[in-house]
Amino acid sequence: MDSDFRKALAGVVPLVKAHRAVRERPRPAPLPRETIAPEEDTESGWQPTFVRPGYSPALLRKLRRGRWVVEDSLDLHGMNRSEAAAAVREFLHGCRARRLGCVRIVHGKGLGSRNREPVLKGKVYHWLKLRDEVLAFSQAPTADGGAGAVLVLLRS
Repeated sequence: MDSDFRKALAGVVPLVKAHRAVRERPRPAPLPRETIAPEEDTESGWQPTFVRPGYSPALLRKLRRGRWVVEDSLDLHGMNRSEAAAAVREFLHGCRARRLGCVRIVHGKGLGSRNREPVLKGKVYHWLKLRDEVLAFSQAPTADGGAGAVLVLLRS
């Protein structure tokens, strides 16, 4: 078999190396994590957070840092206030029945609303504070919806 290969290559001449410089693309300068600001409400700089009285603020820090896995999600896009209120109520009731710990509610950023202002955002925060099963909530990280979503920690 080796002889067949040599016969097939008889008369083959190696390519002449081109006289080219190999240019590597310069790498972008690293950006320290400390200089990356967390996403906030762009209008006021306010970032919604809540922890039920009697619970440690460390609970909120752990929620922000992703200590709990998001187990279910509710998307309120396209709903009006009354539909969204009912959906949030039913969603939280179902989550508690299934003994879920951490959930996400996507309320949107209001980009499709009149005056491009979030209609449901403040309402959702208010509704969550009224629910006994909610221990804490915080604006979701950018990967989970950012200013258009909230992570909710539920009572076990």
